[in-house]
Amino acid sequence: MQRDAAAGGNVPAHGGAQLVEMAPGLRDIGPIRIEDWARVPACHLGPDRLWALRARVRAIQAGEGAEAAPDGIVVTHGTDVLEETAYLLARTLDPAVPVVVTGAMRTSSDAGWDGPRNLVDAARVAAAGGSRGRGAMVVFAGRIFAAHEAVKMHTVDPDAFDAPHGAPLGSVSDRGVAFTRTAVSPPPLAPAHLNARVALIPAVIGDDGTMLDLARPHHDGCVLIAFGSGNSPPGLVPAVRRWLLAGKPVVLASRCPFGEVVPLYAFEGGGARLVEIGAIPAGPRTASQARMELAIALSAGVPYGTGAVPSPA
Repeated sequence: MQRDAAAGGNVPAHGGAQLVEMAPGLRDIGPIRIEDWARVPACHLGPDRLWALRARVRAIQAGEGAEAAPDGIVVTHGTDVLEETAYLLARTLDPAVPVVVTGAMRTSSDAGWDGPRNLVDAARVAAAGGSRGRGAMVVFAGRIFAAHEAVKMHTVDPDAFDAPHGAPLGSVSDRGVAFTRTAVSPPPLAPAHLNARVALIPAVIGDDGTMLDLARPHHDGCVLIAFGSGNSPPGLVPAVRRWLLAGKPVVLASRCPFGEVVPLYAFEGGGARLVEIGAIPAGPRTASQARMELAIALSAGVPYGTGAVPSPA
């Protein structure tokens, strides 16, 4: 991005060749092949575009076409939905060839632009021998994350990414790449497309299920963002039951940034009651990750009653 006075804010500006030239030392890491797949704000990417990006990355991994398969791939990406793209790549690609997703929290117009450093660090990780077999990763502010664990935790801070349900895999600097942890991920799924429609609906105080009912005819599944460890107002329960009776899964996430849904409470609307009637705990995932997991699983034809939201543990 770059600030545009006429537009009144930041807009996409730089192509791949420009980014490479603006990142000193990048070419020293190894030979680079640049592909300008798109230049759009991340929040403009819908399911079709995300799936097209995934398909292109898979083709590059496999060495399809005239070019040989690379040792690693770096995807530069806007940070707004970077976690969704990273999760999709992690859950649907062969982990043999590392794919590293990165971006910038500041623009090239800002002092302290973090784009060049993140791009060089991502290339270092993609080229590292220790990255082979680790699949998709996210590199930001010198830290390496498993792509299925990385989450944007701050709106503007350069160190915006973390792993609330995990921990960094390691770190990267001009001294090299150091891995300190291995993240376990479920076996990749192989949908032919990403066409399942999954709603993401927060519970609110006094919720009577109206939003759930309005969404049900238009979606194939739902992630309910509940309170605490999976609790909700009792007026929401009949709406959850109507989703389940319609054969549409309801995944139970939490609005808390840390910790998992644990079905401990058996009062009406409590997490234990919702799980008892068929809601599925999200496991070690944020609500956005649970939504992407359910969309991938349903698109792949995984029966939700037999593990549409498998745990990576």
